[in-house]
Amino acid sequence: MDLQILEHRVRVLSLARRGLWLYTHPLLKLLLLPRRSRCKFFSLTETPEDYTIMLDEEGFKVVKSELAVQRGQKDGEVNWQHVTSRRRKEHPCTSNADTELPSSEFMQVVDSTWLVLNVLSNGRSSTSSQAIGVTKIAKSVIAPLAEHNVSVLMLSTYQTDFILVREKDLPVVIHTLAGEFDIYKEVNGESIPVNCDDVSNGFLKPKHAASPTVHPVQSPQNRFCILTVAPDTLPAIATMLIDVLFYSHSPPKEAAPGSQDLDSIRFFAFSLIEGYISIVMDAETQKKFPSDLLLTSSSGELWRMVRIGGQPLGFDECGIVAQIAEPLADADISAYYISTFNFDHALVPEEGIDSIIELLQKRQESSS
Repeated sequence: MDLQILEHRVRVLSLARRGLWLYTHPLLKLLLLPRRSRCKFFSLTETPEDYTIMLDEEGFKVVKSELAVQRGQKDGEVNWQHVTSRRRKEHPCTSNADTELPSSEFMQVVDSTWLVLNVLSNGRSSTSSQAIGVTKIAKSVIAPLAEHNVSVLMLSTYQTDFILVREKDLPVVIHTLAGEFDIYKEVNGESIPVNCDDVSNGFLKPKHAASPTVHPVQSPQNRFCILTVAPDTLPAIATMLIDVLFYSHSPPKEAAPGSQDLDSIRFFAFSLIEGYISIVMDAETQKKFPSDLLLTSSSGELWRMVRIGGQPLGFDECGIVAQIAEPLADADISAYYISTFNFDHALVPEEGIDSIIELLQKRQESSS
């Protein structure tokens, strides 16, 4: 198998729900005008807590410039700050770097640049190469990186699965995975073989991670669809997208004390990456869209969510994805996985949700 290190250099942001109105203009530009924004990696995920935004350097510039215009300031006159953790108040960190966003009570930015990895099963030169799912790479990618103290974020889309690692961790990633994969780095659109010997020269083997915290899981009652849209039909659903993301809001319903289930939650994920669109929405929200424009698998399969974390997760913790992906891989259960600023979310086939929750709860109990 091949491991591709894509060209995208990604930033991860959290936008508070009450501050959405301040950022509507740049978000609409990124959602609906990709040619104007020149952003090739954009993801927006709504959760009950906030909006998580993942975007490349061009998209980051769009948000910065739009906010500078709103404030009547030039880029060089803005005070910048960033954060190192999802727990903003516990780990404040400031910077004067000109790559950061204006300080705001509504916006938090992770203090890292993330690189995007993609696994191909049939070799880079084959036109039929297919990226393989998160559970299929649990043991070959996710688990080894966790063992070597590399924190990862996951973003599954309709088309493929992306693994995000901190840029500073790339030497560890290459050293860890070189025995399993042929590794290539995308440079100006071309895949260039990575010389693992050069990367490993002077490499200090990292300490193995301590036993990870096994986080509690919950399963909201929503039934989710994983969809795509042909790019040329995006304008036809623009009004519905705007309504769902910016206007159709309801307070989340909390789980009963001691319950592992949530009644339902707000969750909507949209990604536009290298021209491919992926959307995750619940079945009720899907009814707002024209059925002939939303494309899904021929089976029309519905999915249930496993939500990971009893309190906000930290970006520095390793093994969060592995604790879900590995047992699902052992049971040969397909899963989409979407990391967000506060919690992680796995989408699993609806018919197996009870056995999956039982499987994960047993793992949690055996680790406690």
